This record gives sequence, C-alpha cells and structure tokens, in this order.
Amino acid sequence: MTSFMSLQAAIAEYVQDGMTIALEGFTHLIPFAAGHEIIRQQKQQLCLIRMTPDLIYDQMIGMGCARRLIFSWGGNPGVGTLHRLRDAVEHGWPHPLELEEHSHAALANAYAAGAAGLPCAIFRGYLGSDLVGINANIRHIQCPFTGEQLAAVPAVRPDLTIIHAQRADRSGNVFIEGIIGVQKEAALAAKHVIVTVEEIVDDLRVPGPNATVLPYWTINAVVQVPNGAYPSYTHGYYGRDNAFYTAWDAIARNRETFLAWMCEHVLADPPASQSE
Repeated sequence: MTSFMSLQAAIAEYVQDGMTIALEGFTHLIPFAAGHEIIRQQKQQLCLIRMTPDLIYDQMIGMGCARRLIFSWGGNPGVGTLHRLRDAVEHGWPHPLELEEHSHAALANAYAAGAAGLPCAIFRGYLGSDLVGINANIRHIQCPFTGEQLAAVPAVRPDLTIIHAQRADRSGNVFIEGIIGVQKEAALAAKHVIVTVEEIVDDLRVPGPNATVLPYWTINAVVQVPNGAYPSYTHGYYGRDNAFYTAWDAIARNRETFLAWMCEHVLADPPASQSE
C-alpha cells in the first residue's frame, strides 16, 4: 500500500548509507527536491544510477553522498562539464568516485531487464566501442538461433528509485506526462519507489497519448512537493530555468563557491510546501 509521507520522512525511511539508488527524469521531472533532502540527511557511500547525471548528481557528488556512479552521459546540458563530478574523479574530492559508463541504449535496456526480472539485458550494440575495453560489465554473447553476436549488460535493479511526476490520486496512482524517459522502467526495476509530485488530486485527469500511469502497488511513498523538479521543468506546470543551468557552471567550478551555495540554498531547512 502506498504511503503519503513528508519528504524528510520518506528519505529517512527508504535511503540508507551504501544503497544503490536511481533518481531518474529526462530533461524534465528531475527529482531535485528529493536529491537535496538526501544531501541534508548526509547519506553517504551511495551507488548512484542515472542515464544522464546533470546538476543534481553534481551536487550530490560534491557533497560527499556518492562512492560509485553508473551512467550513460554526464554533463550540464548545453553548458559544459560537471565540475564536482570531474573533481571527484580526477582528484578524489570530497571522496574518490568509481565510474561505470554505458551507452544510452545499454542502460535503457538494463533498466528494462530489471523491470522484467531478468538477470541481464541483451541487445545490438557496442560494436567498435571503446567502452568495451574499460567496462568489464559489457560482454558479448552469440544468439543461439541466428549466431549473431549481441551485447549483454547486467540488469539494473536499484534498491530505490526516486522520480518526480505531475500528480498522484488519493489511492497513490501516479500520472506522468511529457518526455517520460526511463522513469517507468526505473520504478518497476526497483525494490522500493518514492515519487514526488506537484499535487495530489481526486482525479488524475489522464489526457493525450504521451502519458503513463504507475499503479499504486508499484509505489511505496508519495510525497507532495510543488516545484520538486526545479530548476528542471515539469511539463504542464512550469518551465526550465535555463539561466540557472548556465550560472551553475561558475558556481560549481570552485570548491569554496560550491560549498557556499549549497550551504545557503540546500542545507537550510526545506520549504514548508514539502507536506505530510
């Protein structure tokens, strides 16, 4: 049964040091508020999974939450590199960070395999890729029916997946609309799922074809967090703060500037809108 919780309570209950967690959302619906609460609660030694780690993972890595990153692209979209991620990899600050890099196709298939309860994902890919030489989790197998060489990677089965969505109803069913990415697969692959939402409603008002409803029995906790994806956007609610993504490059480039910004904007008490 889905529980309706505060963000602080949900993170305290479901995020433990050393866990493997995924915070997914592609372009929009990135669960920034949840990531900030993980930072405030000083969770450590996490293995973070995300197809496109951008600012929220830069912040979590820079604040010492992560020991390992499984990903398929990392950067500040349209701006440049992630300075806190790079500092961790190159200089071990604040802690060394182990990397496992994949292609988008591989990680998407790995989530789908996890959602299906399979041990690995099998697909066409990685032919001629340099990643094969540096990632021991990329293997090749021969199709028993055609003899074709196929790529294989382990299924992704997070201890916890956190996503943001537009709304949930009072039974705990969750409505996602817009660019859905791998949110559905990441949720179904995980042992536990937290969903932050813009609002809780009586009727999900499901429109258009580009939408998904996650049923209540796939979700452990629903948390109402208006603007919970900011500075990314939530389709139908608010736009992306492109100026902040640009400003982040200068903020994150220097350790002291980064820490000062995090102390002022994240480590302070969460906003009152993060409701029970």
